[in-house]
Amino acid sequence: MVKSLCAVVSWLVVLLSFPLVGQDKTNVMVMEIRSEIDPRVSRYVRLAFEHAKTIEADIIILELDTYGGTLTDAKEIVDEIIKFEKPIWVFIDSDAASAGALISIACDSIYMAPGANIGAATVVVGDGTAAPDKYQSYMRSIMRSTAEEKGRDPKIAEGMVDERVVVDSLKQAGKVITFTTSEAIENGYCEARVNSVEEILERNKVENYELTRYKLSSTERIIAFFLNPFISGLLILVIVGGLYFELQTPGVGFPLIASMIALVLYLVPYYLNGLAANWEIIALFVGILLIMAEIFIIPGFGVAGIAGIGLIVGSLVLIMLNNDFFDFEFVPAQEIFYASLATIGGLSGGALLLFFGGAKFSQSKAFQRIALMTTQESKEGYTSNFYPEPMIGKKGTAYTVLRPSGKVMIDDQIHDAFTRGDYINPGDAIEVMEMEGSTLKVRKITA
Repeated sequence: MVKSLCAVVSWLVVLLSFPLVGQDKTNVMVMEIRSEIDPRVSRYVRLAFEHAKTIEADIIILELDTYGGTLTDAKEIVDEIIKFEKPIWVFIDSDAASAGALISIACDSIYMAPGANIGAATVVVGDGTAAPDKYQSYMRSIMRSTAEEKGRDPKIAEGMVDERVVVDSLKQAGKVITFTTSEAIENGYCEARVNSVEEILERNKVENYELTRYKLSSTERIIAFFLNPFISGLLILVIVGGLYFELQTPGVGFPLIASMIALVLYLVPYYLNGLAANWEIIALFVGILLIMAEIFIIPGFGVAGIAGIGLIVGSLVLIMLNNDFFDFEFVPAQEIFYASLATIGGLSGGALLLFFGGAKFSQSKAFQRIALMTTQESKEGYTSNFYPEPMIGKKGTAYTVLRPSGKVMIDDQIHDAFTRGDYINPGDAIEVMEMEGSTLKVRKITA
């Protein structure tokens, strides 16, 4: 009897525990935005969503704290959020202003920490003043459509951008909307006040879960590091300096290698982030080729050199900007200023480095080890004469036609020769006038 009872209990335990054993954990991925919205953040978000698809994440939680940033990059992030098929919840643990508000509204659920804020999405330029109305109109449209997509009041979203918008019993003209946590909850722009990601999961009754935090790989962190106008300016300086020192000491190789590495580090991050278009890169190399043609082929400095400089400067600036073939409508003036400053600063810094550092570098021990610094004087026995005996005054005949260069025969030996411009036929008598290295200058002997 006891044995039978034990067997029944054992079977009950197995049956009750079977569903638990077979139950899969909910895969939760957390990503962070805690800086200004720019191309680096846009690339981070895109890679994060790719990783989420790879690990088959069931829920994504975005930890957000930002005062905003570039509108075009924010729009790219919003597009990534909207097209993702799994739930995306945002946890605003401090601020979601401007572009941060737009990104938050695009998420399926909004959670805010005590003391957090959301709103103030007016588009501003570099000095903090409001941008022209065409930018505000574009931002109003995005905010309105994003709010409608997620079932939130589009009028409120519009009021976060434009101070002229009036929202009944909530906002009068003259101010943009910025919600505290309690105000956001009251107006449907926040689900709840929470203190952590774990509390969000608890409120949504997600118990059996595995939480992973997305971090950029070492390679991606390096790419993000170089997506910085200041670093770009330093790379431009290295490119210019490397090319100059290679031209000053041909064959050394190290300055050219440094210049090429800097060029790759400059171009690749912007290309991978979608900023550097193919035509901009082509324009850069065309400019370099024009400068080289001006130096090595075309005498003087003219149209090719000026065009080359213009193409180089223009393409270096455009590579850093998210323009659509010279369409800067949604490129903030601040970004154009920083890109121009980085390019001009890098080129100017390179010129100053060459002017002040070139002479000192040529006198350094490192330079003297790789460059020929001695002079071969004739008094020390060095000579460029290839003939063992004086040839001036010797006579012979033209071995080939000279027009003006050719070959002559003197004392049964054939030598390279040239005339002052005279035309000499084979067999004509000649006389050596000068010796220039391995070549003789001759004249025709007339009767």
